[in-house]
Amino acid sequence: MKRRTLLERLVALTTLPFLSSYSRELVAEQHRSTKIKIDPITVTPLNKPHEEWRPLLSPETYRVLFEEDTERPGSSPLNKEYREGTYICAACYLPLFESKHKYDSGTGWPSFTQPISGHMGTKRDFMLIWPRTEYHCARCGGHQGHVFDDGPPPRGERWCNNGLALRFIPKEEALPELRE
Repeated sequence: MKRRTLLERLVALTTLPFLSSYSRELVAEQHRSTKIKIDPITVTPLNKPHEEWRPLLSPETYRVLFEEDTERPGSSPLNKEYREGTYICAACYLPLFESKHKYDSGTGWPSFTQPISGHMGTKRDFMLIWPRTEYHCARCGGHQGHVFDDGPPPRGERWCNNGLALRFIPKEEALPELRE
């Protein structure tokens, strides 16, 4: 476990009793006021253990996808990718985003206004104490990033993704077969 992760978790554990009633109210308020519409997952997740992905991925990509690490902002070449095409999961190759939904959010990570319907799962993440919505590939469960409600109209969503968790396939190239 990284020192940073350990420290974040220790801080969260020590402050949680003081913030529990505040957190519950904050989560309830966000749930009431959220504009995010998550489509049901229609793709069956693989039953492949995360360790089996390790030899297929770089160590950095594995850490992002299966240990929920985050790459440095501004480090992804996908930030400057403007061609038409499809962004797929770096592990199982499930198509996750269409390029027409990508935009420059100024955050340093590739950002999208919406995913391909049914190809993402979500869960609540309290890693930074306040709740966030984490999303992951519906097929392999690989961590992709977090969704926020500060995106452009009409949906107002910002799907902030780790570039290492994605591969870009230009429109003129065929999408690779899903990897099992």
